[in-house]
Amino acid sequence: MRASGILLPISSIPSNYGIGCFSKEAYEIVNQLVRAGQKYWQILPLGPTGYGDSPYQSFSTFAGNPYFIDPEVLINEGLLTEQECRSYDWGGSESYVDYEKVYQSRFLLLRKAFYRYDSSRDPEYDRFVRNNSHWLEDYCLYMAIKESQGGVSWIQWPRELRLRSPQALEQARRQLDEEIRFYRFQQYWFFKQWCWLKSYANNSGLKIIGDVPIYVAFDSADAWAQPELFQFDDENLPKGVAGCPPDAFSATGQLWGNPLYDWEYHEKTGYVWWTSRMKHCMEIYDMVRIDHFRGFDEYYSIPFGDETAENGHWEPGPGLALFDILKSRLPGMEVIAEDLGLLTDSVVQMVQDSGFPGMKVLQFAFDDTERSTYLPHNHVKNCVVYTGTHDNETTRGWFGNLNDHDLQFAQNYTDSADKGEEERVWALIRAAVSSVADLAVVPIQDYLCLGNEARMNEPSTLGNNWKWRLTRGQFDEKTVARIHDLMKLYGRLP
Repeated sequence: MRASGILLPISSIPSNYGIGCFSKEAYEIVNQLVRAGQKYWQILPLGPTGYGDSPYQSFSTFAGNPYFIDPEVLINEGLLTEQECRSYDWGGSESYVDYEKVYQSRFLLLRKAFYRYDSSRDPEYDRFVRNNSHWLEDYCLYMAIKESQGGVSWIQWPRELRLRSPQALEQARRQLDEEIRFYRFQQYWFFKQWCWLKSYANNSGLKIIGDVPIYVAFDSADAWAQPELFQFDDENLPKGVAGCPPDAFSATGQLWGNPLYDWEYHEKTGYVWWTSRMKHCMEIYDMVRIDHFRGFDEYYSIPFGDETAENGHWEPGPGLALFDILKSRLPGMEVIAEDLGLLTDSVVQMVQDSGFPGMKVLQFAFDDTERSTYLPHNHVKNCVVYTGTHDNETTRGWFGNLNDHDLQFAQNYTDSADKGEEERVWALIRAAVSSVADLAVVPIQDYLCLGNEARMNEPSTLGNNWKWRLTRGQFDEKTVARIHDLMKLYGRLP
């Protein structure tokens, strides 16, 4: 069935609190997407973020970002007052997140609510703690110790804590009990509010596409609490880390720094951790995009301590064996395979054999060969077409930076040579939604014809990413109606 979706991170939703959250504005976004004829809302990872603010480098692969908790719900629960919520500095811009201001304010506000919350009078709280104990206790202990150690990564903690001495952990639990309960409180309200929003979306006919990074962050509860999952030595230091080799875009490659999985261990355990991870994802999303899918076929291993990715080498991943097990244990699991970049024949075959739809990004289609598989006339039904992703320029910015050949090719292909900038963007959107691809997803920045000031992320850079936000009224009813008409024209209405 043909369908369409819009890519819009939670952090980019308007709100009164410096960053998007599960507020009334998020519910209005759901209403607008439905009126625009959309069946899917794609978001970015929901995990708690640290240095660099990237949702792909989270303190936990299971936990949620406390920034997304709506303070107004806590006001209604009698845990906060409006005056308290207004008294903090959430940053001076409605268009961009000031992460430093949000960090300095959000936890102070949540701590006030925590002190007033009586979990003994809320039976749902105990149920949440029991049902999520397999990750929640390690995460809360990890964050409490991290806070007590000045926020440094666990690799810099005292050795007995770093290596999880039972006596040291028990002492930390006693000494940091209040802080542990504070982190439990955050997770309870995060998932309570997220489940409300997701249920509202689902009941409105809208499904949520979540995003699953293939790797976890080294500075995470996952890496600290379960070192056996990763390629660590006896001191729990990585033997190798993740990244990408040098290519035309980066002479020294990309050094991501994530710990690499010990796939032999995962196979011996029957992939129980991956089963738990994907089960969790399918409970909080309706479909997931798995990032860097080629890493399951082969992964790039860079020696730990290297400053570039130049000395890495390829190692075999688990292949389809992992997904055969996941499918058997999680029937109905819906996955989009992020199969972008330079792909080997074995990766292409693995994606095809998996049955999962791959991705076709139109901004990658218009190259010198003029024979790209990303061109709409080369698409197949079982794929997801995008104009661009969170890692790309906006389409307006992309058109402005194309070389002469590629610009001419793109304009000829989309019949937009003599059109203005905004209509040129809509021409590429039209090329996406008219494709035979079962699903077409467009970032909201492209529907609004915004330039690179609205770009979400520029890979391998720090400082200006993950900040862009919608302003109130920017996604107006005129745009909603135009999107709906386009979906109707190309048979993508729900």
